[in-house]
Amino acid sequence: MPITSFLGDISFDPETKRVMGLAFEMARVALGLNDQTGVANEVIAKQIITLAKSGERNPDRLCEVALKEFRCGRCS
Repeated sequence: MPITSFLGDISFDPETKRVMGLAFEMARVALGLNDQTGVANEVIAKQIITLAKSGERNPDRLCEVALKEFRCGRCS
């Protein structure tokens, strides 16, 4: 599932989209998500997009933050 489906009218250069997509897939694999729809995908994508908008371009960091936010959100 590409992260681009969550971008709406937000635009990024091709390399940033590639990095975001990689981080998105890494997070999905880490969480064992197989479905193509669902709130979990949206939560992860939004976290990655928000961080990328602030300038982060490291896919490991993007994934790490998305997983942290997702897991912490599930705990509350």
